[in-house]
Amino acid sequence: MFEFLEGQVIDVRPDAVVINVHGIGFLVYSPDPYQYDISETTQRIYVYQSVSENAMLLYGFHDVEDKQLFLKLIAVSGIGPKSALAILAGHDRNGLVNAIASEDVKFLTKFPGVGKKTAQQIILDLRGKLGNFSAQMDLLAPEQSQLTEPDNQALSDALEALKALGYTDKQVQKLQPELAELPKTTTDEYLSQGLKLLMK
Repeated sequence: MFEFLEGQVIDVRPDAVVINVHGIGFLVYSPDPYQYDISETTQRIYVYQSVSENAMLLYGFHDVEDKQLFLKLIAVSGIGPKSALAILAGHDRNGLVNAIASEDVKFLTKFPGVGKKTAQQIILDLRGKLGNFSAQMDLLAPEQSQLTEPDNQALSDALEALKALGYTDKQVQKLQPELAELPKTTTDEYLSQGLKLLMK
C-alpha cells in the first residue's frame, strides 16, 4: 500500500523510529533506527506494511534495495519480519548474498531466530535469486553525527537495540566490555561494531 514515508523523524527507539508526516506520527520498525537523525530536515523511509489479525505494522528501510531484500527474506518459510530485520541490521548485504550462494549455513545461523533448518530453507529459496544484490557494494556505515549523548548513553542505546533485534542478554552483556573500550562514538557505530563482533 505504502511505498515510502517522507517527513521529520521525531523519535528514535531501540527497534523503531517515529516519523511525523503532515502531523501524523507513524511508528516504523527498522533494522537500524539509529541511522536516522532526529532533526528538522525531511527524511524518506521506504516502508512495508504488514497486516495480520492482531496488528498492522510498518517496517522501514533506508533505501529501496534493503526493502527488496527484506521482501525476499520474509517470503522464505520460517523467516518473519523480526528475523529479517535482524539479518539486515548487519549492513553486510554482500556477505549475506555470498553466504546464500556458497551454502554457508554456519554464517546464517549466527542471526537471532535462524536455526540450521531455517538457514537451509533460506539457501534453498534464495540461491540464484539475489544476483542483482551481489553487484552492489556493502552498505557503508552512515556518517557519524555530532555526539550529543552524555557519558555512555550511546553505548546503552546500542545494547538495547541489539536486544530488540533478538540477541540474548548474555550475548549482549558479553559484548559490552569490548564495545566500551572503543573511542566514544555514536549509537549507530556502537551498534554496527556490536553486530560485527556477533557475526565473528
